[in-house]
Amino acid sequence: MNAATEILLYLIRNVGALLLIVVVLRGVLHTSRANFYNPISQLIVRLTNPLLAPFRGLFPPRGRIDWAVVLLAVLLQSTMLAAIAWVAGDSWSLPGLPTLIAWGAVGAMGLLVNVYFFILIAMIVVSWVAPGSRHPAIELIWQISEPVMTPFRSLLPNMGGIDFSPILLFVGLNVLQIGLRHLAMSLGLPTGLVFGL
Repeated sequence: MNAATEILLYLIRNVGALLLIVVVLRGVLHTSRANFYNPISQLIVRLTNPLLAPFRGLFPPRGRIDWAVVLLAVLLQSTMLAAIAWVAGDSWSLPGLPTLIAWGAVGAMGLLVNVYFFILIAMIVVSWVAPGSRHPAIELIWQISEPVMTPFRSLLPNMGGIDFSPILLFVGLNVLQIGLRHLAMSLGLPTGLVFGL
C-alpha cells in the first residue's frame, strides 16, 4: 500500500467516523428529548440539517425515532465501507448491496452503543467532579443519559443514596456489543472496519 492510498483510507475512516458520530448524536438528541436550544444541540442540528433535508419528506420522525437519521446513518456507514474497500483495492470482495446495507446497519448500531457507553462514562465522571454544574455540555450529558438510566433505576431497590444503575447499564451495553460483534461476524463484516466491532 502506497502513502497516497494510506492517507486516503485514513481520511475516509476518520472524517467519515466524525460525520457519522454527529449524525448518531442527532438521533440520540431526538430520542432523549434533549434541550433543542442548548448550544451544543444547536451545533449538531446545524451540521446535520443539510444532510437530513433530502430524507425528511419521506421519513419523518415518529415518536422517539427519527427515521431520517436512522436511514442517513446506515447509508453513511455503508458508503464508508464501500469507499474503504474500493480505495484499498478490495472491490472484488465488496458484498452485494443488501449485505452492504446490513453491514451499515450493524455498524451504525455499534456506534450508537459506543456513544451511549462514552456518555455513561462522562456522566459518572461529571457526577464526581462537577455535580450540579450548569455547563451546556454537562446538562446535555444528563439529558441524554437520564432516559436510559431510568428503567435500570426502577429495577434496583433503594440502596441508601448510592446509584448502582450505571453498572446494570454497562452490563447491558456490553451484552449488546457482544451480540452486534457476533452478528457482524455472521454477516461476514471484516473485523476492524467498523468502530467498536
